Amino acid sequence: MQFTLSHFTALLPLLIVCGTAIVVMLTIAWRRQHDLAFILTAVGLNLALLSLIPALQSAPIEFTSLMQVDRFALLYMGVILVATLACVTLAHAYLGKSNIGEGFPGNREEMYLLMLLAAAGGLVMVGASHLASLFIGLELLSVPVYGMVAYAFFNKRSLEAGIKYMVLSAAGSAFLLFGMALAYAESGSLAFAALGAVSLSPILQLGFGMMLIGLAFKLSLVPFHIWTPDVYEGAPAPVSAFLATAAKVAVFVVLLRLYQVSPAAAGGWLNDLLAVIAIGSILFGNLLALMQSNLKRLLGYSSIAHFGYLVIALIASKGLAVEAVGVYLVTYVLTTIGAFGVVTLMSTPFKGRDADALYEYRGLFWRRPYLTAVLTVMMLSLAGIPLTAGFIGKFYIIAAGVESQLWWLLGALILGSAIGLYYYLRVMVTLYLVEPGIRRRDAPLNWGQHAGGIMLLLMALLVFALGVYPQPLLGLVEQATLFR
Repeated sequence: MQFTLSHFTALLPLLIVCGTAIVVMLTIAWRRQHDLAFILTAVGLNLALLSLIPALQSAPIEFTSLMQVDRFALLYMGVILVATLACVTLAHAYLGKSNIGEGFPGNREEMYLLMLLAAAGGLVMVGASHLASLFIGLELLSVPVYGMVAYAFFNKRSLEAGIKYMVLSAAGSAFLLFGMALAYAESGSLAFAALGAVSLSPILQLGFGMMLIGLAFKLSLVPFHIWTPDVYEGAPAPVSAFLATAAKVAVFVVLLRLYQVSPAAAGGWLNDLLAVIAIGSILFGNLLALMQSNLKRLLGYSSIAHFGYLVIALIASKGLAVEAVGVYLVTYVLTTIGAFGVVTLMSTPFKGRDADALYEYRGLFWRRPYLTAVLTVMMLSLAGIPLTAGFIGKFYIIAAGVESQLWWLLGALILGSAIGLYYYLRVMVTLYLVEPGIRRRDAPLNWGQHAGGIMLLLMALLVFALGVYPQPLLGLVEQATLFR
């Protein structure tokens, strides 16, 4: 095919992220300097975000048969870039300043390189229109995350989390590849559109079923969720934030595109399988979170439930469904980064173990009131309380379910939300309790004056503002149409 300037303009966000990764890598080889690596990464990600504006002028456009850059892809490219930028900012605070000799005792700079490479994989995935590009993007996203999860290599929990994630992720990739092979054997093509054009046969359905299992591993949907709490707990807090947001958004978006472009993917018994997975994820995710006294594990189980809610819109697959996914993913990303951001700042600089035990947050309001306010807003949003962004997201999911008359799934959503309300409120109550002589671990006194703290306050304001006035977000998501 003939490449024009429009093709390269549409791919600018991906090209800039890849270019930034090369620049950071060469800078590390030339001279190790933590602040320089962070600044280059942040500048590159901001440039990639700005490049979405000219990319919009060129969209929709097909870049070979592997990628389609349309408004749908560009919206989620923006979400992934914002999430990565937030996680990079948190990582800078978390790793500590090298010039005063505190914080992470190993090499810091590689964290930014790994995060950029993983973000590039996510950008490939959201534009994928072919099973080959889906797999390339997924592996480019997953492999750097193995290193990030085990980044604190002298901490046995971090190493254990890295090994668990690598082994189970490899198992998920094996299922995905086998499903692709079956789909190719039946259809003779790996393009999403070609898969949708062939008649629905048992082999094709089995192939889609195996691909669904592979992607369910990455999304930690029940019963493929076993790795989630251990990995979230063992990984450094900014990495847990990245894994819960940017990585999962990329996987869910490519799954949504596959379902929209290839109706065969949503046919027959596959919808029943998805419904069982959704109900299991909602109920088990919320019930297991009830037992947790570790905030990172609690957020891990909570994320299982939230993607169970999203599967309801995936099953609905018509009308409001695509908009509902867009609204929910944006609100979920903002809220989850805010919650993990508080854990990150409480653990800043790196001290060998994250401040993730609930007892460490006891009475936090009396020591760090503004940080407590941020975490309170995030918990309310995750619970779906009105006047927060989370309520708008959950409302849209319910609207999509009602439109498609998915009553059993909506019943599970309401029951799961009621259970979730209990453990989110338990975290909030803990923040305001006082107990003399309790072991304390606090964020730095001037946390709000640094980049990580400012970003966290902006996230809290956004979560509240979108809950009160969601129209800009709704307008943005309505414009994010799929190019078929």
